[in-house]
Amino acid sequence: MYIVNRRLSAGEIITKEIYQEIIYQDMTRRNKKLADYVKINKNDAGIDVWFYNEEDKPFAIGEKMNEINEEAYMNGYNWDAFFNYYLTKNAPDILEGMDSDPEAGSYAAHFERTEENEEKAERFVEIIVSLIENEEELYRIVREEGGEIEWD
Repeated sequence: MYIVNRRLSAGEIITKEIYQEIIYQDMTRRNKKLADYVKINKNDAGIDVWFYNEEDKPFAIGEKMNEINEEAYMNGYNWDAFFNYYLTKNAPDILEGMDSDPEAGSYAAHFERTEENEEKAERFVEIIVSLIENEEELYRIVREEGGEIEWD
């Protein structure tokens, strides 16, 4: 746990709001440590997971995926197709209540702001980072299961 830039008054009880502030600051610090290609943004409107597929590492991985399968041109729309396929098989609960918004150079997933959805968003970020940092798994999926993915 990180030290929070907030002092509790003597006898002050950690309320749900204070706890959320601590968690938010913790996530902010962790996002700064994450690769440049993925972020979580939380606000009153909801929780957004942003994946920037034109950052160097995911872009290079996307090119290799496209070499393996010509349909896998990895713009935001095909990352959307890939994530939908992957999550359906491996973490279908994350898809419940998630809306995606792919663009050419990025992919965003939106969740309503609830504790359950915060956990889903954090797990989704962990999945994205794990896949990008262990790119051989991405290549294996595209090679062995690419015909099952509904590419754009």
